[in-house]
Amino acid sequence: MPDELIAHYSTTPSTAVSDATGGLNNMEPELKPLREEYRIAGRAVTVKLPGGDNPAMLRAMRTASPGDVLVVDAKGDLTKAVAGDFVVGMMQTLGLAGLVVDGAIRDVRDIKALGFPVFVRGTTVAASSKTGAGEVNVPISCGGVTVRPGDLIIGDADGVTVVPREQEQEVLQKALSKLEKDEAREREVAGDIDAVRRYLDKVSSK
Repeated sequence: MPDELIAHYSTTPSTAVSDATGGLNNMEPELKPLREEYRIAGRAVTVKLPGGDNPAMLRAMRTASPGDVLVVDAKGDLTKAVAGDFVVGMMQTLGLAGLVVDGAIRDVRDIKALGFPVFVRGTTVAASSKTGAGEVNVPISCGGVTVRPGDLIIGDADGVTVVPREQEQEVLQKALSKLEKDEAREREVAGDIDAVRRYLDKVSSK
């Protein structure tokens, strides 16, 4: 069932998931995918880093399972990259589903060429530090949202949202119901100017 659930989330827009959680778990809009077509849906392996340091992230990669999403709290620091194309390439080889970084990466062109989903606050030319500080699989704040190990991370061109593990079934049902209603509404008015006018009259009179 867990794999089936994640498969459903992987085809559900982040906007519908956001609506199903009341918009309470959306990361800040500055965290965007490197490519518009990137999508992620997987369980969080969390990393807390001092800005611009990355050995803890490498430790997290050793504990992650295929399909997991590495979620990195790098304190929004944009002065040093916590990953480049070499590290991201290893994530891809390990079968991870994606990387979300509240901080910076570098080697942008080479990372894009990998086709591995990366969502990040910014980019820089400077390499990371190697002090070794940081924690793995602890509650973190990423993009202004609390993320716990095992929470679901959903991301696409619109941004990233978090589904707490204990709410994942309820949120999915609400999101799918919202999609059905939206699709029915679109079918009702598509290409029909009179239907559009009726809809506008209805909503504007409330």
